[in-house]
Amino acid sequence: MNRLTRLMFAAAAVALSAGAAAAQTTVKWLHIEVNPQQVKIWEEVARAFEAKNPGVKVEMQFLENEAYKAKAPTLLQSKDRPHIIYSWAGGVLQSQVEAGVIEDITEPMKGYVDTLTPAAVDAFKVNGRNYGIPIAMSQVGFMYNKELMAKAGVDPSKIKTWDDFLGAVKTIKAAGITPIIAGGADKWPLHFYWTMLAVRVGGKAGIEQAMKGENGGFESDVYVKSGELYKQLVDLQPFQNGFLGAKNPQAVGAFGDGKGAMILAISSFYHTQKALAADKVGLTDDKVGWFEFPQVPGGKGDANDTLGGITGWLVTKGSPKEAVEFLKFFVSKDVQSRLAAGNYIIPVSKGAEEGIVSPFMKNIAANLAKSKYHQNFYDQALGPNVGRVINDASAEIAGGSMTPKQAAKAVNDAWKQGN
Repeated sequence: MNRLTRLMFAAAAVALSAGAAAAQTTVKWLHIEVNPQQVKIWEEVARAFEAKNPGVKVEMQFLENEAYKAKAPTLLQSKDRPHIIYSWAGGVLQSQVEAGVIEDITEPMKGYVDTLTPAAVDAFKVNGRNYGIPIAMSQVGFMYNKELMAKAGVDPSKIKTWDDFLGAVKTIKAAGITPIIAGGADKWPLHFYWTMLAVRVGGKAGIEQAMKGENGGFESDVYVKSGELYKQLVDLQPFQNGFLGAKNPQAVGAFGDGKGAMILAISSFYHTQKALAADKVGLTDDKVGWFEFPQVPGGKGDANDTLGGITGWLVTKGSPKEAVEFLKFFVSKDVQSRLAAGNYIIPVSKGAEEGIVSPFMKNIAANLAKSKYHQNFYDQALGPNVGRVINDASAEIAGGSMTPKQAAKAVNDAWKQGN
């Protein structure tokens, strides 16, 4: 072999080696999104990032919501864990950070965080350090089927107080229509009733005092009364037959199919009810409405207080630096504006909210903008152990196997045990 041939082989080997090295970075991204239209946009964003970053591959993986929650602790301890995972922030995030499985991304986030809504960024901080990147905010309230409400003779705009709401439920039921669809098997959709009532009864001070163990902690009048008000609803038997055996995707799909007048929803159900409906169309904009969770007369909560999520993404320990770079690209104003224009999210990137088109989603964005107290979902805010008890107790009240006082005691005992 002459010298020229040897040089050619050497150059080819170097090129192959360089190409192999360049193609070795795979970012494994685990998500729980069930809406195919939104996932399609995400895939396009991932491919665009790959085009801008030769040698980097973004590999999307999917787990259903409940399966993800159940498997997350094991996944995070695995050597083959995903690099990017979904998060609702709160106490669950804190426990993951304390377990040493989440990357501190404060340094690569410097400057970038200034482009995001401060409240959303703060939700993903632990001890002042950034451990995640937010993507969207959401609100809990009642979605309703306009046709069924009209058929029952109920005007949703007049539902202002809890008594108004109970009266509406009775009227709807008397009309032979299922008042509320609920995914009781997953339990967390039921915890919205008890905890949203706690927001109305106790306001921000209610949960702050409970966490400090003041006034009886989670056994205080705030939580007992909230449970009693929730039981008033349960006693009316407002839910569809078999609701305690229905998973949330089934329930949301049933609402989209027109099987019930209302659903206590996360604002993102606006899209998922369409994706999960039997015809994949669901309730169109002219058939679906929204009203705020009713007020409780004498309650300390402000009318504009909201319950909902601040969702985002975490980077697991030991992930390639490209994982953070991809997230920064994914939560850029351009991408957030595109998702907002599709009415998929209430964005956290400053200025991206201008892209929202749907009146429904514009209303949610306005509600969140004027809310001075936005409470994260209790089952996330208070950590996995207490959250599990809250969800269980909410289902037990709904099933009649636990009284409001017993439920409040169970939650308080769990909180004291862990704190």
